[in-house]
Amino acid sequence: MITTVLAFLLTLGVLIVVHEYGHYRVAVACGVKVLRFSVGFGQVLWRRQTSPNHTEFVLSALPLGGYVRMLDEREGPVAPHEQHMAFNRKPLKQRAAIVLAGPLANLVLAVLLYASSHWIGVEEPKAVLGAPVAGSIAERAGLRAGDWVQARQNADGEWEDVRSLNDLRWHVTQALMIGQPLQLQVSDAAGRGARQVRLGLDELGAQEMDADLVKRVGLGGAYSEPVMGEVKAGGPAAAAGLRQGDRVLRVDGAAVADAQSLRERIRAAVQGSEGRPMVWQIERGGQVSTLDITPRAVRDGERTLGRVDAFIGAPAALVTVQLGPIDGLVQGAQRTWEVSALTLRMIGRMLIGEASLKNLSGPLTIADVAGQSVQQGLAYYLGFLALVSVSLGVLNLLPLPMLDGGHLMYYIFEALTGRPVSETWLARLQRGGVAVLLMMMSVALFNDVARLLGLH
Repeated sequence: MITTVLAFLLTLGVLIVVHEYGHYRVAVACGVKVLRFSVGFGQVLWRRQTSPNHTEFVLSALPLGGYVRMLDEREGPVAPHEQHMAFNRKPLKQRAAIVLAGPLANLVLAVLLYASSHWIGVEEPKAVLGAPVAGSIAERAGLRAGDWVQARQNADGEWEDVRSLNDLRWHVTQALMIGQPLQLQVSDAAGRGARQVRLGLDELGAQEMDADLVKRVGLGGAYSEPVMGEVKAGGPAAAAGLRQGDRVLRVDGAAVADAQSLRERIRAAVQGSEGRPMVWQIERGGQVSTLDITPRAVRDGERTLGRVDAFIGAPAALVTVQLGPIDGLVQGAQRTWEVSALTLRMIGRMLIGEASLKNLSGPLTIADVAGQSVQQGLAYYLGFLALVSVSLGVLNLLPLPMLDGGHLMYYIFEALTGRPVSETWLARLQRGGVAVLLMMMSVALFNDVARLLGLH
C-alpha cells in the first residue's frame, strides 16, 4: 500500500512539474513575468521566493494538477512599468507557444522515458504462445501451443521483428483499435517450419478492452511446458505418485499442449462438489507410465474448481529487450507517436459510440498500476510513466475550455478573425468546459471503483 501511494505521488509529481515547467520556461523566454509556479491546488504547504520580483514556487495540498500564474491585465491591475511583461500584451504566436509548451513537454518527456526504458533493458516473455482459447480468433487462424511469433507486417507491408510477447500484445491492441487484421510470421519454438498467419482482428468490432475481448482474441499466454514443479506433500498429486520433473503427455487420452491447458483441465475436473478422477500419461526419465489422480474440489467464489496441490509448468522462456542509444531514442519517439494516435483514436471512438466509456481510467487505476510497475523494476516503471505522460499531453491538447487545447482554439479563432473571443463567450465556454471535465472525471472515477470491486 505504501509503495502504491509513493509511486502514485512520484508519478503525479514528475508529470505535473514537467508540464508546468514547459509553460514556465517558454513564458520566461518570451519575456512574460511568472508570478507563481504551483504543484497542486488548495492550501499551500511550502513556498519559496527569493525576492518580491521573482517567481513564487509553491507546493499545495491537493496534488491532482498544477498551474503557472502569469502577469495578466485581465486578472488584475498591472503597473505601467510592467505592462510589457503581461501575458495578454504578447503577440499571438508567443501566447500560443506558451500554452502549447506544457503538452509538448509531456510528449518530449515520454520519448525520453521510453528511450530510457529501452536503454536499461527489460526481461520479457519470449513471443512463444501457449494454447489459444478454444473458438477464438487465434485458434481459427491456426495458431498452436508452442508457436513462436517472430515478425508482424506493418502498414507499409514490411516485416518488423516481434521482440517479445509484450511487443506482440501491443501490436494486437493497435490493430484492434483501428479494426484491421494482423499478419504474423510464425514458426515452431525452435524456429523451424516458418509460415504466415492472418489474425482476423477486424472481425471483432472491439468496443471495450476488457477480459471478454482478450478471450475472443484468444492469444495464449507465454508458453510453458506441461511439467510438474514442486509437489505438495499430502495433496492429490503426491498421493497419485507424481514427482517434480514429470512431463504430462496426455490426460484422459487427449494430448496436453502446454501447462495452461493442463491447469484448465484440472480446474474443470469436478462433479458437483467432488473431484472427478483423471487418467494421466506421464514421462519420467524416458519412461512413459499411466497414473490415476483425483483432484480435490475447492470453492472459488461461485465456482467449484479442481486442485492437485502441485506447481504446474516450467518457467517461460525470457528475452532481454534492450536497445542502443540511437535505436532506443528512435523507438521512444515511435512509441510516443503510436500511443498518442491510439489515445486520440480511442477518444474519437468513445465520442461516436464505437467504444465504451469503460475505457476511461482515473487516479485509482493509475495509482494501482504505478505500484505494480515499481515492483517490477525501474525500466517497467519508466515505461508506465511514459504512457501516462503521453496521455496527459494528448488530453491537454483536446479543444476543451479549461485545457490548453481550448486556449489554442481561442488563438486560432483570433488568428482567423483578427479579434479575440469575447468575454461573454469565454465565460460560456468555460462553464461548458468545466461541466465536460467534471463528467469525464466522474466517469473515470466510477470506472476505477467498479474495477476495484470487480464489477468491470
